Amino acid sequence: MDRAEMLAYCLAKPGAWLDRPWENDEVVKVGSRIFAFLGNGDGQPTVGLKCGATREIADEWLHRHPDDARPMAYIGRSGWNTLQLDGGIDADELTEAVDSSYDMVVAKLPKRERPTA
Repeated sequence: MDRAEMLAYCLAKPGAWLDRPWENDEVVKVGSRIFAFLGNGDGQPTVGLKCGATREIADEWLHRHPDDARPMAYIGRSGWNTLQLDGGIDADELTEAVDSSYDMVVAKLPKRERPTA
């Protein structure tokens, strides 16, 4: 999966929208919260996702994909991982991870910010 495909998949989620809160960084939000960080760290296309409610749960990604998953800087302790898009994680797993991140973020949104679709 490439970066453009990942961005399109994220933006297809109900209520999703693209934001550029920092220079050269793109994030996809639902309501006021980020559910995906799109990056090109070190020239490699990546996506940062909420991969578990806790760091311990998110660590399963690190065990399954040691070369293609790592805790995100600053927010990794909260269950966020950076996943390599052009590595060994197949497209189905990446889209499932996006779905899960989206669902976890939507569940924490105030009801007035939750998408209705």
